[in-house]
Formats: sequence, structure tokens, C-alpha cells
Amino acid sequence: MKPLQIVHLYPKEMNIYGDTGNRVVIEKRLKWRKLPYEVHLAGIGDPIPKNADIIIGGGGQDAAQGGIEKDLFTKATTLRALVNNGTVMLMVCGMYQLFGNRFITAEKKIIKGLGILDIETLSGEGRLVGNLVADVPDLGVIVGYENHSGRTYLGDDVQPFARVVSGGGNNDSAELEGARYKNIFGTYMHGPILSKNPHLADMLITLAYKKNGIDVQLEQLEDTLAITAREYASKRPR
Repeated sequence: MKPLQIVHLYPKEMNIYGDTGNRVVIEKRLKWRKLPYEVHLAGIGDPIPKNADIIIGGGGQDAAQGGIEKDLFTKATTLRALVNNGTVMLMVCGMYQLFGNRFITAEKKIIKGLGILDIETLSGEGRLVGNLVADVPDLGVIVGYENHSGRTYLGDDVQPFARVVSGGGNNDSAELEGARYKNIFGTYMHGPILSKNPHLADMLITLAYKKNGIDVQLEQLEDTLAITAREYASKRPR
């Protein structure tokens, strides 16, 4: 079996909430199952491998988003081709916003996005902060920690990633969380999100193999600690 190619976008610039942990979780779950993988760090000036199977992107402050804006567009053609090829992508907070059409900051500065996700984000008054519980179709409940001032609105060409059970989510309506288009998952959930939701990590891994024509049955792992953490977090007050 060929190694899964895992790419981490802007690991230094977009890691304000420890979203590197998402990459580590995927690495560990592959390693524990003795499944081969290779990791590529794609920062400013670094190319994205054209055979990428899973791409991870994290959160950052508005200044960090502006700092990578120019470089991100040098990667746009490759990213769009990978999207169309079924590459699995998990984009959290800042990178979620940058995959959209645009982000308008509190100072009314427009940060242009890639337009891969049909979403728009506007900086709002106050922050949506605290544990966020949501229900993902065909997967179940997931829990993460949101901390964002951006309010994101979905266009016609994307579906929500999840339905909010408790918390903020995309905006103040408290109905929808994140966005999904093909195998792209955008979310406001930090934590990092995969540490408390191993079933989501396994779904991403399964989709990556499926993209390569492999119907894999993943070995069950001992996830008691992660499940306990998810259950505890879901009951904590915001």
C-alpha cells in the first residue's frame, strides 16, 4: 500500500490555537495501525505536492491571514486541482475563512480568499468563544472549542459541515457550523478538533483511501480517553 501523503499548510503562520495537533492525530492513528504515510510542511514559498491525499490548515489572527494571502494564491491552481481530484482537506478557522470568497476585517480591510468554498466572512462585534457541540450527518456528535470574531455565511454551492447543538458556529444564528464541499471540511472548531473526535479523524483517513480507490476497513483503536474528553467538554458551560 502506497503511503498516504499528508500536507500541513502554513504550520508556523497558522497555528495560533495548536491546530498542528490535527496533523499529529492523523499521523498517530496511521502509525498505530502500521499504515504508511509521509508528511510535507508547506509554508510560505513551499510547493504543495500534487499527489497530496490529506491537507491540514489551521487558525491564525487577522494579521497572519493577511501575511499569507499573497503566497496562498501562488498555491491556488494546485489546490483547486486537488479539490477536484477528491483530496481530503480540513481547514480550521483562519484557513477555513481564506478558502472562502473573502474576509472583511473589523477595519474594513478585504482579505481576498481562494473562492474554493462558497462562503463569506465578516468580522462581527464580540467573539464567539467556548465549547461548541455539533452534529455531523452520518457521523454523530463532535465537540471543539471556538474562539472567533468572524461571522461566516454559506452560499448556494456548499453544505454545512454540521448542525449546532450548543455554541455559536458560523454566526450568531446558532444553527450551522462549518462548511463542506466535496472532500473539504471547513470548521471553527479548535481543540484541536481531531483530538476529541477520533471518529472524525478516521473518517478523513477513510475518505483519503477511498479517493485512491481503496476501500479500507480501519482497525479499531482504544479511544476511551478521547471519548471521555469529548463527553466532558460537551457538558462544560461556555
